[in-house]
Parts: sequence; C-alpha cells; structure tokens
Amino acid sequence: MLSILAAGSIFFPGLFLLSKRILKQGLKWGEKDAVIVSSRLVSSIQAIMASSAGYIIAYSCKDIIEDQHWLTSSYILFAVPYFVYDIYAMFMCHWYKLQVKDPVDDSETKPMKSAIGGYLRREFLMVLHHVVMVTVCFPVSVFWRQGKGDYFQGVMFMAELSTPSVCLGKILIQYKQQHTLLHKVNGALMLVTFFICRVLLFPYLYYAYGRYASIPFYMVPLSVPWQCNAGAALLMAPQVYWFSLICRGAFRLFTGASRHRRAPSSTDSEPKTSFLPPANGYSPRETDSH
Repeated sequence: MLSILAAGSIFFPGLFLLSKRILKQGLKWGEKDAVIVSSRLVSSIQAIMASSAGYIIAYSCKDIIEDQHWLTSSYILFAVPYFVYDIYAMFMCHWYKLQVKDPVDDSETKPMKSAIGGYLRREFLMVLHHVVMVTVCFPVSVFWRQGKGDYFQGVMFMAELSTPSVCLGKILIQYKQQHTLLHKVNGALMLVTFFICRVLLFPYLYYAYGRYASIPFYMVPLSVPWQCNAGAALLMAPQVYWFSLICRGAFRLFTGASRHRRAPSSTDSEPKTSFLPPANGYSPRETDSH
C-alpha cells in the first residue's frame, strides 16, 4: 500500500516538473505558460489513466457486486496523491494569472497570504472536492467497501473521460484561440462527455444496481444504504453545477453573445469566453465576468 502511494506521490509532481522543464528549456517557453500547460498535461494524463483503468475494471466485473479486480484498490492508492498535488498546481496557475492581471514592479511582491486567500475563495468548490476525495472517498473506497462493488468504482473512474477536453479548452483560451473551429469542436465534445460521464453517471449506477437486484429504478434509493445516497448526492451536486456553467458558456460561444458583450479595450491576457468548469486555477467567475 505504502509503495503505491509513494509511487503516485513521485509520479504526478515529477511529471509536472519534467514537463515544465522541457517546455522552458527545450521550447524556450516562459514560466507562466510552462506551468499552466504542464498542469493541464498532468491532469489529462491522469484522466486517461483513470479512464483506462475504469474500463478494464468495469469490463472485467461480470458480477457488479461481488467480482473484484486488483486494479481497483491499486489505482485508488496511486491516484490519491494526484489530488493533493493538483491543489498545489491549481494555486500555481492562480498565482501566475494574478501576475498577469495585476502586474507589479520587481521591487514589489504580491503577498502570498493574500494570494492564498483569493485562491481559496475563487476555487473553494474545487479545493473542497479534492479534499473530500482524499479524506472521505479514499478511505471509503479502500476500506469501507470491503472489496465489494469494484464495477461501480470502475465506472466512476471513467468520469475522467471529460477532463482532456476541458484541459485542451483551457490551453486554447490561454493562447486566444477560443474562436477557432478546434475550440468549438472541442467544446461540443466536452459538453457531451461531461454530461454523459459526470451528470448521467450516478443515475446509471442506480440503474445498474436496479437491474442487478431486479428492482425498479425508483426503488433503488430505498434499497441501498443511506451512506450511498448521501455520497452520490454530494458528488453529483458539483457536477451539475459545473455542467450548468458549461452550458451557459457554450450558449454564449455558439451564439456570439460573449463577443458582443466584451469590451473592445479589454487588455486581459485571457479572453472571457470560456465555457469551461473551474479546473487547475480557473474560477467559475470567469464565465460571469463580463
């Protein structure tokens, strides 16, 4: 167990540092661009790994309650350090974004305490999500389940399928490519994958258990432990909120409303037409900052 945790603790920060070094030294990128793109890259790689593991687990478990797969607990242990690392990565993205929005002289330094406070206020929901994943979901998944329900755990891993498109969208916005065809195609893909993999995820889990137990869908919440219902509600709520932000931003992008409402004299380093949920240092307030 400890060796897998240690491997994850080395892999994700190490991948971030390696990517940043390659971008800075090999491609001569600036610190800000290297940090933000590297954080997106690590998030995308973690998402691909989680989705792949989830598919293998779900496909292998014919009995959705009793069947077990060694990859379930192993990947949970490996991925837990990612959420701790990602809190730091999100702060670094937030920090460099502040430097662009509020440039200061070399003789001045924006107080770290103020930056951390602003980061926690803007990214409270995402930070809370990560903290809950480590402090609640991790022990529940590894210990409380007692080896049952690996199929459901595998399906939940596949929720990460939407993350690469979210990260690509952020990179396109960073380089002011939000009006390109690629951004619109990626946005449509993100809209679909986020809805299927994150919003419909929990209704599907209830449906799958209903089929397994031969009970109607509407009876499933009354047949499972209350902890399952509470956990599903707490995990689904932010997904629905973030999906609403995506839908609102997508409407603005595809109707051109955001272009008309943007001030022509704006000097922000990032266009304000994002329809992405908060991730790696970007706040949902960006979608309302017109």
